[in-house]
Amino acid sequence: MTHHYMAITSPHNEKLKAIRKLHQRRRWRERSGRFVAEGEDLLAAADAAGWEAVERYCATGSGLLGVEVEPSLLASASGLASGTRALAVYQERWALVAAGPLCVYLHGLHDPGNVGAVLRCAQAFGASCVAIGPGTADPFGPKAVRASMGAVFGVPLARAQGPGELPGHKIALVAGAGVPLARLADTTLGDATLLVGAEREGLPDEIVAAADVIVHIPIRTDSLNAAMAATVALYEVSRMAAG
Repeated sequence: MTHHYMAITSPHNEKLKAIRKLHQRRRWRERSGRFVAEGEDLLAAADAAGWEAVERYCATGSGLLGVEVEPSLLASASGLASGTRALAVYQERWALVAAGPLCVYLHGLHDPGNVGAVLRCAQAFGASCVAIGPGTADPFGPKAVRASMGAVFGVPLARAQGPGELPGHKIALVAGAGVPLARLADTTLGDATLLVGAEREGLPDEIVAAADVIVHIPIRTDSLNAAMAATVALYEVSRMAAG
C-alpha cells in the first residue's frame, strides 16, 4: 500500500522544531530516547543494519523516501552546514550490560568526533560492544553519529560507570606506562575490555588501578589522539586474537 503525506512547508512545523532540539540538546535526546541521522549514506547504513526510522524526511523533489519538506526548511533543521536531502529520527538502543569478547570502554572522552571515530574502528575490528563511561560525549549526538560513518547502527552500545561493570580482563591504555602493547600476553586475550581515556587527561588513577594490565603504544611524540590510539590498540588486540 502506498501512503501519501502532505509536504511540510511551514517553518513553524512542530516536527522540524523537535528535530532541531534533538540536534542541539543532549538532555532532550536522553529524555525522548531519540536521535537524528542525516544524509543518504547514514540512512542506508541504518537500513542495512535493520534499524527502522521513527520518522523519515526528504527534500521535496528529491525522489527519496520520507515525508517531503521544502529544501530550505529541511536545511534549517539540518546540523550540516550545507544542508541535507534526507534525515531520519531513530530510537536509541542501549544494551543492558557491556558484553565481550572484546569491549571498548570510553571514560571522559569529551569530543563527540572522537567517540564516533572509536565506534567506527570498533566496528572495523570486530568489537562486540562500546561502553560509554562518565564524562563521555553522547554517542547519539549529531557529530558522533556523523563521525561513526554508520557504525552507531552496527556496534552495540552500553552504559558503564567503571571497570566493575565491564567484561573480562581490563586493559588500560596509558601513555608511557606499563608494557608495550605488542607484548600483551596471550592470556589476556579471552574476554577483554580496552579502557580508553581522554587525550590530555588520560584515565583517572582509580580506573587504572582497577585494570588487570596497563599497556602503552610506543610513539615518538607525547600522545596520540584518543580515537587514533584506540584504533591502533584494537588492531593489535584483534591481530593477536586471530593468532
